[in-house]
Amino acid sequence: MEKKISILLPVFNTEKYLAECLDSILAQSEENWELLAVNDFSTDSSWDILQDYQQRDARIQVLQNTAKGIIPALRLAYSKSSGGFITRMDSDDVMPPEKLKQLKALLQFYGKGHLATGLVRYFAEDLKDGYRKYEQWLNGLTLEARNFSAIYKECVIPSPAWMLHREDLERCQAFLPDTYPEDYDLCFRYYEQGLKVVSTPQVVHHWRDYQNRTSRTDAHYSDNRFLSLKLHYFLKLERKTSQPLCVWGAGKKGKQIAASLSKKGIEFQWFCNTVTKIGKEIYGVILQPYQALARLEQPQIIIAVAAPDAQASIRTFLEKKELKNAFFFC
Repeated sequence: MEKKISILLPVFNTEKYLAECLDSILAQSEENWELLAVNDFSTDSSWDILQDYQQRDARIQVLQNTAKGIIPALRLAYSKSSGGFITRMDSDDVMPPEKLKQLKALLQFYGKGHLATGLVRYFAEDLKDGYRKYEQWLNGLTLEARNFSAIYKECVIPSPAWMLHREDLERCQAFLPDTYPEDYDLCFRYYEQGLKVVSTPQVVHHWRDYQNRTSRTDAHYSDNRFLSLKLHYFLKLERKTSQPLCVWGAGKKGKQIAASLSKKGIEFQWFCNTVTKIGKEIYGVILQPYQALARLEQPQIIIAVAAPDAQASIRTFLEKKELKNAFFFC
């Protein structure tokens, strides 16, 4: 029997968009799916909408969350799922009609050990330029299936735009960890387990942006959470104690990284481009000019400089000096 797709859908106060989301699932050209929709203590009419759709289609199962939050909702949905392929959906977004069929086809062709994804498109009444740039950057990675090459910069696998064999998700511990941001943490676990990205050049997800979207308002998705997660996995997966550890950048993020390393008792050297900061001592570490990096033997360098023009100059310097162990954190 052909494997079924299980779609996991946490729902919290999205009455304005939920019907459009559910309609896009019902309109899928792939018909062998089940939807596990979990109402996460919504205070609007989301639960009523879910119940109505459950009556319309036997493939839809709706549940009430037992503990507040996206992670408990995903755990509950996953525990009730039976599909051999697993994917996630956000209740304020929209699936293109061929999404499930395209991602399933990739997994059927490449087999286990692969993560299927595709392009995304943001949409909004007034979409900010930053989101369009992020979309272009992310899609550029996806088209070449090199998402994990930039994993320390941003979450490179969008939470509602992946599909896995069930066994591979289990190998990545599925939704067991209580770590937020949960989508980025899961992305790192895909990377840690050596999953290979395979992608379609088609748009597989329409990503809605609006002012009250959870990723904008929930403290679980603050910049500090992202930075902490990056540093945790860098130290776990990349750090080689035989090589000098360096931080490049003394702005807000650079200082946060330096403070965290100091708190953990991890030795590092600190470099920057800003003349007025060079020679200063912060957290017990003296800031050095970036040119001094060239004197070190195979340094591991965390780049905490965000400006695109500055990053371009940094990449040129690294290539010229043949410094290959650099990790861009922003």
